[in-house]
Amino acid sequence: MPSDPASVVSESSVLPLARPQLAEARRMRAVELFEQRRPDAEVTRMVGIHPGSVRRWKRLWEQGGAQALRRRPATGRPPKLDDTQVEAVRAALEQGAQTHGFEADLWTLERAGIVIERLTGVKLARASVWRLLTGRLGWSLQRPRRQAVERDEAEIARWVAQEWPRIKKGR
Repeated sequence: MPSDPASVVSESSVLPLARPQLAEARRMRAVELFEQRRPDAEVTRMVGIHPGSVRRWKRLWEQGGAQALRRRPATGRPPKLDDTQVEAVRAALEQGAQTHGFEADLWTLERAGIVIERLTGVKLARASVWRLLTGRLGWSLQRPRRQAVERDEAEIARWVAQEWPRIKKGR
């Protein structure tokens, strides 16, 4: 462990690579090996990929250089909310549903959609709200436990300890 606190901070602040970044890093490592004229079998072993992928990558590299193996931007329709709006939505949702005028402090897709529309002016379909919450915000489905509000844990424990054995013996 380094004794310099600054080096500890810099080492711990390095974020792990996302899957597309890891794949691109693996392809760029293969490019380095291609440039060194290493045999395909060696590239396969060193990079840890299927021989068919090595042949395909090598063919692409020969035709278009390293740029042919770089990651391409995602295709498709751009998201309706930019990163700043998503962070504003995150902050608003983390305040809780009651803060936004709902009776219970429980988020539903409809409620989250209402808050998103109030905050950003963008109306999202339920499926889009779900993708925003689970994909971009990293949230997961949470269901509240169904329990009576009047539930008395002490009385339940007393009944299990005293009444249940008496009833069970009565058989």
